[in-house]
Amino acid sequence: MGSYALPRPVVRRKTRSLLLALVVGVLGASAALVAPPGAHAAESTLGAAAAQSGRYFGTAIASGRLSDSTYTSIANREFNMVTAENEMKIDATEPQRGQFNFSSADRVYNWAVQNGKEVRGHTLAWHSQQPGWMQSLSGNDLRQAMIGHINGVMAHYKGKIVQWDVVNEAFADGSSGARRDSNLQRSGNDWIELAFRTARAADPSAKLCYNDYNVEDWTWAKTQAMYSMVRDFKQRGVPIDCVGFQAHFNSGSPYNSNFRTTLQNFAALGVDVAVTELDIQGASPTTYANVTNDCLAVERCLGVTVWGVRDSDSWRAEHTPLLFNNDGSKKAAYSAVLNALNAGDTTEPPAGSGQIKGVGSNRCLDVPNGSTNDGTQLQLWDCGSSANQQWVATGSGELRVYGDKCLDAAGTGNGSKVQIYSCWGGDNQKWRVNSDGSIVGVQSGLCLDAVGTGTANGTRIQLYSCSNGSNQRWTLT
Repeated sequence: MGSYALPRPVVRRKTRSLLLALVVGVLGASAALVAPPGAHAAESTLGAAAAQSGRYFGTAIASGRLSDSTYTSIANREFNMVTAENEMKIDATEPQRGQFNFSSADRVYNWAVQNGKEVRGHTLAWHSQQPGWMQSLSGNDLRQAMIGHINGVMAHYKGKIVQWDVVNEAFADGSSGARRDSNLQRSGNDWIELAFRTARAADPSAKLCYNDYNVEDWTWAKTQAMYSMVRDFKQRGVPIDCVGFQAHFNSGSPYNSNFRTTLQNFAALGVDVAVTELDIQGASPTTYANVTNDCLAVERCLGVTVWGVRDSDSWRAEHTPLLFNNDGSKKAAYSAVLNALNAGDTTEPPAGSGQIKGVGSNRCLDVPNGSTNDGTQLQLWDCGSSANQQWVATGSGELRVYGDKCLDAAGTGNGSKVQIYSCWGGDNQKWRVNSDGSIVGVQSGLCLDAVGTGTANGTRIQLYSCSNGSNQRWTLT
């Protein structure tokens, strides 16, 4: 969480089949590629309801409020993950260089574990809330201080923190897509990579996250810049495990329904995602439910954390943005979130088979002329009953045709050919089917796309940046 929110200028979930909607197709329906909800008993608290799908529902805890019995009663009852609101930040944990103080951080941590909750660490490297001694540093001296801070804090909590926000808020607001101009950025453009490599060595068991705000809307430059960094890190082996979306939604930075696309596209890069600091101006029940459902729709979404317990505990109390009123009573938004969590899928659906039809074209994903040759590029063609249009989803994320040929990406860039190839288990043969009907390559993060928004027989199939166009959405018949 920043000391501001500028307007625009663990428990892992069990593995699920990627082609959930193919089950619907086997039953003869025509439907979007969306997972049906699983059947289970409704839970009465947020944490328990989230746990049904292997996720968490957490909150930020302030050590100074742990003597408030109403506060702790709600927090203990409702949440199964805790983030220290300020107590693990740089100024709190290393007020003097090399002299660490974990008294407040330990109070939050101990309260959490004594009450059966896991803990997210927040945050290790940040331009804000630096102590005065760090603010005066620059260049290599600052880099060494950052390394020393990461090592000192992570050594204290080694093996105890499930996720760390290693780097926080490194990108600039606005349309530039640039890094934020900070003392850390001026120490060298590789400072983020250095922080993640240091953190991995300090505690190999912790998930390492990058965390930021105003990155929920897929179309924004800041989001795209963060995406490019994460993709680069994954390609080069920089140890990043997850991305946190703060989700401080307000009139200047409103919720957009493409948030789900954002989560899906980042997850397709091979990282987990999490909603880390959620608060919503006015606490709209609809928006709270939408955000919850967005997380539930993405297999690699670890969970949701709201930034505070009651409105009176919020850093934006004037916006009444949380799930509980000042007196601790539940809001309508609370019920909306609980209902969404209880409706979430917890079952392992079987793999299925069927035709995959383009929404824009009403034509099927087709292997030309029934070819079985490796490297044959796929096309759109009138739907029929032939084997060259029958696709089978496997538990490992493949889409197979003819039994032993896989849907295969011939590259990772825009325009890369999508073809059939003998199955061999590579990430270029693994696909994530999203609830909006898009099919995303796990290796590339790009969408299955009909070239040139074409709809005619013979239109070739390629990879292209996801845009939610009808030429990138698919249904099963």
